[in-house]
Amino acid sequence: MPHLTLPAPAKLNLFLHIVGRRPDGYHELQTLFQFLDYGDELIFEPRGDDQIRIEPALPGVSLENNLIWKAAEQLRKEVGGTLPGYTIHCDKRLPMGGGLGGGSSNAATTLVALNRLWGLHIPVDRLAEIGLSLGADVPVFVRGHAAWAEGVGERLTPSSPPEHWYLVLKPECEVSTALIFGHEGLTRHSPRIKIAPAFEGDDPRYRNDCQSLVCKLYPEVARALDWLGQFTSAKLTGTGACIFGRFPTESEALEILARKPSGIKGFVAKAVNLSPLTVRLNELN
Repeated sequence: MPHLTLPAPAKLNLFLHIVGRRPDGYHELQTLFQFLDYGDELIFEPRGDDQIRIEPALPGVSLENNLIWKAAEQLRKEVGGTLPGYTIHCDKRLPMGGGLGGGSSNAATTLVALNRLWGLHIPVDRLAEIGLSLGADVPVFVRGHAAWAEGVGERLTPSSPPEHWYLVLKPECEVSTALIFGHEGLTRHSPRIKIAPAFEGDDPRYRNDCQSLVCKLYPEVARALDWLGQFTSAKLTGTGACIFGRFPTESEALEILARKPSGIKGFVAKAVNLSPLTVRLNELN
């Protein structure tokens, strides 16, 4: 089979409300996912055996805990039998522990790519179900359209929020999602809302319920939000640590990026409602 290069884009949670906790410990959410035209890139290179290898290895992450490898193994289990091996090269641009969905996006791109390369023809609904077993954010990346999400994040309704320019900043810390969702100080009873027909990010009804707790536990995030808040409405995405702010134009966002405090990393990207992964697959078909 040929080489295949595909994007694994970032996502933003334009808001994130926690509306309850299930008996199994998982949280009930309401959120709005939108993609960015920025992310990782995966290159699938055929091997002469049946092994899945990932290059380079992620620091501090074993092969068996890498979501790329886990996605490939889940797909193998789905169909059984021997399948050709691939070396998957990951050009990692998205920070770990950033709330941008990098690991979930990598998993989704792997599912979609190997479904194609192995000629499995698994329908997208089933791919999304397999993705859910890997992480709550994986299905939205598999389906490839901005979406209003409920449940643990798997009940998706396609949505088309405005496609703004965003400045994304990553403070010098990694936020533990498990720590935030397990913390007694987390707000868990926001009232349920109906899907917004036209989402605008400055509407005070839409917030990130994790933000105040993350700021308390990770002061680096609080400082970054205060700094970016001088120029635009700044929010946390997911459980962080990345924060984002909307700008009318790319040039305005780049101007503020150039003034960011030392030690903070960042980038400017365009929000898109159709995933760059879906766009690329459409080009290949």
